[in-house]
Amino acid sequence: MAQFDYFVVLAEMRTGSNFLESNINAFDGLECHGEAYNPSFVGYPNGSKTLGISLEERNEDPLKILEKVKAAEGLNGFRYFNDHDPRVFDPMLADKRCAKIILTRNPVESYVSWKIAKSTGQWKLTDVKRLREDTISFNAEEFSDHINKLQAFQVRLLNTLQKSGQTAFYIDYEDLQDVEVMNGLASYLGIDERLEALDKSLKKQNPSSLSEKVENFSEMEAALARLDRFNLNRTPNFEPRRGPAVPSYIAASESPLMFMPIKSGPIDVVKDWLAGLDDCEQKDLVSQFTQKSLRQWKRNVKGHRSFAVVRHPVARVHAAFCYKILSTEKGSFTAIRNVLRKQFKLPIPAIYPDPAYGAAEHREAFLVFLKFVKSNLGGQTAMRVDAHWATQSQALQGFAEYTSPDLILREDRLEEDLAILASQVGKTTMPAVPEQTDPFADLLNDIYDADVEAAVYDVYQRDYIALGYGAYA
Repeated sequence: MAQFDYFVVLAEMRTGSNFLESNINAFDGLECHGEAYNPSFVGYPNGSKTLGISLEERNEDPLKILEKVKAAEGLNGFRYFNDHDPRVFDPMLADKRCAKIILTRNPVESYVSWKIAKSTGQWKLTDVKRLREDTISFNAEEFSDHINKLQAFQVRLLNTLQKSGQTAFYIDYEDLQDVEVMNGLASYLGIDERLEALDKSLKKQNPSSLSEKVENFSEMEAALARLDRFNLNRTPNFEPRRGPAVPSYIAASESPLMFMPIKSGPIDVVKDWLAGLDDCEQKDLVSQFTQKSLRQWKRNVKGHRSFAVVRHPVARVHAAFCYKILSTEKGSFTAIRNVLRKQFKLPIPAIYPDPAYGAAEHREAFLVFLKFVKSNLGGQTAMRVDAHWATQSQALQGFAEYTSPDLILREDRLEEDLAILASQVGKTTMPAVPEQTDPFADLLNDIYDADVEAAVYDVYQRDYIALGYGAYA
C-alpha cells in the first residue's frame, strides 16, 4: 500500500516553487495543481477551475479540492503558502497520508526577487528574450515584516510535525538544480521513476548578484548587520506552558467584573475590594467557573471587564517563598519544603516561626530558594513548576489560550488602577485599598539589597522585560 494519498509543497513566493512544480510534473504518476488555495485564484492566475472545482466552490467548501486531489489518478498535490486559505491548514498538516515537501530560500534573496517581480510584473520566465529587468530599493521595515512571517510559518510547521510524529522532505532553493535531489523526492513520494535531467523550461529571472539588484545595497548591508540572525539575545524558556486556569477566576456578585488571579499576587486584597464594591462578603463572589459557565457569564453580563494584577518579581517570589515554603501552616507545600531542606540544603527551620531564624538567616534561605527556582523553571529538577513561582508572563499567556484580560493592573498603583476599572463599569464610589498589599513586605525590606535584586532578575528576566519592571526599590 502506498504511504501517501496526496502531497503538498509548503513554500512562499519567489522560492522556486514554479520550477519545483514543473519537475514534479515531469514524473509519470505525479501531478501538482498549482496554488490550489491562493485567495485570488484557484490553481493558476488564468485558470478558472482546479480538478473541476471553481474559486467560488472552493471558497464555500475548501475541503472539496482536498478530496478531489486525494481521489485523482496517481499521486496529486498542490503548492501552499502562508497566506493561503487557513481553513485547510490544520486538516492537511494533521493528515499523515499527506506528504509534506517544504521548500525554503535565503529570505533576502526571496525578498529582493519578490520586489523585482512586483516592479516588472514578471512572475515566470520561459524565454530569456522576454526578460524584464529592474533594480529595487531595500526597505528594512518591510523586510522585517517579511522575515517574521516566514519564520512564524516555519516554526508552526515544525512544531505541528513534531507533535504529530511526522517528517517532511526539505528542499532548499539551491537544491532545485540537483537532479539527484529531485529523484530523492520521487523516492520519498514512493515513485520508482528517475529523471535523467531536469526540466529547464523555466529560467532563473535574476541571476546577477544582490549588489547589482539593490540600489541601496550598503544600506541593506547595514540593516541586515543589525538583525540578530542567531537570536543571541533570546532568553531560553524551558518553563512548561500553563493552561487558562478558568476555575480560579472570580467574578463580582453584581458588578460586571471578572478577576483572573495570578498566584502569589495580592489576591485577597482584590477579592476584598470586589466584595466591598457590591457591599457583600468574599463568600458572595462567584467562583469555580468552568469554560461553559464562564461563557454563560460573559453572555449574560453585559459590558463586563476582566482583569489581572501583576506584582513586582522580587515581591512575588518572596511571597511564594514565605507562604508556601518557609511557612509550616496549613496551605504550605510540606512535601516540597522537606525535599528542599534535604536535597537543596535550604536553611530553614523544621518549624516556623523559630526564634533562631532572623533576617540574616532569611536572606540566606531566600537566595538558596532562588537558585532552586532558576533550576526548576529551567526544567532541571524533578519537581513541578508550581504556579506560585512560575513566571507571570507564562500565566498571562495561559489566560490567552481561552480569554485575555481586558486590563492588567499593577500592585504598586493598585488603588488608582482599580478606580479606573470601577469607573468603566459605572461605579462612582469604591472601597479603599490597604496601603500595604503585601503581607510579607516588612520581611522583604529587612533583607532586600542589590544582590537580592540581581538574583531575582537572573531568574525572572522574562517578566522584567515583558512587564517593564525596574529594580524593586
